[in-house]
Amino acid sequence: MSTHQLVYIVFAFVLILALVFDLGLLSKKNKTITIRQALFQTAFWVVLALLFFGFIWIEGPSLAAENITGKNTVSGPQLAFEFLSAYLMEWSLSIDNIFVFILIFTSFAVKEKHYPRVLLIGILMAILFRIVFITLGVALVARFSWILYLFGVFLVYTGYKMFVSNEEEEFDPHDSKVYRFLKKFLPLVNHDGDGKFIIRHGGKPSYTSLFVVVVLLAAIDLVFALDSIPAVMGISKDPLVIYTSNIFAVLGLRSLFFLLRGAVSKFDYLQQGIAIVLVFIGIKMLGEHYLNQFMGKQEQVFVSLGVILVCITGSILYSIYRNKKGAPADVKDGSL
Repeated sequence: MSTHQLVYIVFAFVLILALVFDLGLLSKKNKTITIRQALFQTAFWVVLALLFFGFIWIEGPSLAAENITGKNTVSGPQLAFEFLSAYLMEWSLSIDNIFVFILIFTSFAVKEKHYPRVLLIGILMAILFRIVFITLGVALVARFSWILYLFGVFLVYTGYKMFVSNEEEEFDPHDSKVYRFLKKFLPLVNHDGDGKFIIRHGGKPSYTSLFVVVVLLAAIDLVFALDSIPAVMGISKDPLVIYTSNIFAVLGLRSLFFLLRGAVSKFDYLQQGIAIVLVFIGIKMLGEHYLNQFMGKQEQVFVSLGVILVCITGSILYSIYRNKKGAPADVKDGSL
C-alpha cells in the first residue's frame, strides 16, 4: 500500500469520525441551529482542514506521486499551499452557493426545523456526485492533457459571464429543469410530509417537498462543481489535493449556511470577486507553458493564493462598505 493510498484511508476515517461528532454532539434532529452552534461547527471544519494542511506540510516528502498529467507532484510546503489555495477557492464558491440554497428553501416553504437534516442529506449526495465527477475529470486529463486548455477557456468564459450577470437572483427553483423532470416522472405532493421524504398517498408512494429540495440541493451543487473542479485543477494537479479540498469545503457548507444565511445577501460583490479569480485561474491554465519559463511552481502557488485572498476578502469588505454607505433598513436596525 502506497503512502497516498494510506492517506486516503486515514482521510476517510477521520471524516467519518468528524461527521459522527458533528451529528451526534453538535446537531439534534428537528432542532434549529443557532448562530453560536453554527460558528462552533464552522470553526470545527475549518480547524480540521487546517490540521490536514499541517499534515501535508509535514508529510510532503512521503506524498510525492504522479499527478494527473503523469508528472511527479511537488512535496512539502508547496503541496500544502496548493491544498490551502484550492480549499479557499472551494470555500469561497461555497459561500456563493448559500444564496441559491436560501432561494430553494424559501420557494418550497421548508420549515426551519428541517433545515439541518435536509442540508446534510443533500450535501452527502453532492459529495458522492463530486467524487464521481472528479474521478472522471482526473481520468480524462490523465488520458488527454489538452483538456486542461478547454478547462481554462471554460473558466475564463464562466468568470466573464458571472462578472457581468446576476443569475442567482433570476433563479426560480420551480422553473428549473431538475424540478420539471421530477414533476414529470414522479408523483409529488406540495407539503413536507411532517419531515418525511416519501409518504403513502392512496396506497401508492408520493414524494414530498423535502425530497425535491434534497435533489435540488445536490443538483445545484453539481452545477457549481462544473466551475469549482476545473478551477482547483488550475491550482493543483495532485489528485489528493483535488479530492480533499473539495470534500472539506462541501462538508463545511451546512454549518456555513446557518452562520451566513442572514448576511450572505449583503455580499453583493462576492460574485464579482469569485469571477475575477476564475478568470485569473483560467488564464493561468492557458498560459501555463509560458508561465513556467519565468516563474517557479512554488511562486505560482503563492501568487494564486494571494489573488484568491485579495479578491474574495476585498469583494466581501467592499460589499459591507457599500451596504453601510447605503444604510439599508435591515442594517440600520442591526438585524441580519
